[in-house]
Amino acid sequence: MDRRKTGSKHHVVTDADGTPLAATLTGANRHDVTQLLRLVDAIPAVRGQVGRPRRRPRRVQGDRGYDSEPHRRKLRRRGIEPVLAKRRTAHGSGLGVFRWVVERTLSWLHQNRRLRTRYERRDDTHEAFLDLGCAMICWNVLHREA
Repeated sequence: MDRRKTGSKHHVVTDADGTPLAATLTGANRHDVTQLLRLVDAIPAVRGQVGRPRRRPRRVQGDRGYDSEPHRRKLRRRGIEPVLAKRRTAHGSGLGVFRWVVERTLSWLHQNRRLRTRYERRDDTHEAFLDLGCAMICWNVLHREA
């Protein structure tokens, strides 16, 4: 870990269509795996079917940055199947077929200049722009479906 690395890192969890469900902001020197459970806990209840709204995804997919056996166990205890690429293994696990959805959402977020290059000194201001960017993506996804 490079403790002197400056900047911010955006962590986003999406559904299968690329709609952001939750997003967090950390310093660029933080490991990705530290945000895994925080992102899963931040997913709001999904309404639509009769009965109790679903609060947890069935499966969580992630790249090698989220590889951690303790986090896998914690996800399994919550009833979530972890599909996380393992470090120090050959590429070609097949996760790239699905990973592009999250990468595309991050690309949509970074089309906003204020998110691509951080100009704000305060975290809460930048996080507000992150939330606004996620809301714009949700609007575009809903507008596209209509």
